[in-house]
Amino acid sequence: MLTQRRGHDLPGWLIAAKAEGLPALHAFANGLERDLDAVTAGLTLPWNSGPVEGHVNRVKMLKRQMFGRASFPLLRKRVLLTT
Repeated sequence: MLTQRRGHDLPGWLIAAKAEGLPALHAFANGLERDLDAVTAGLTLPWNSGPVEGHVNRVKMLKRQMFGRASFPLLRKRVLLTT
């Protein structure tokens, strides 16, 4: 389902997961059902937010490095000038 982008198979998997006797699996399936449209889209569509997450991680790293050392304008300049 994950590697072949078959999000349309998710409802059948959820039914099978709820038929099992594992409470943790039931809780996971219930969580997926709460936002079924988004999960199905994530399993079906080719787009992802990987590049954005990478930029957020980079900015957080710079913020940690600059903590207590300089003011916001310097941090802003460093974030904008780093690639």
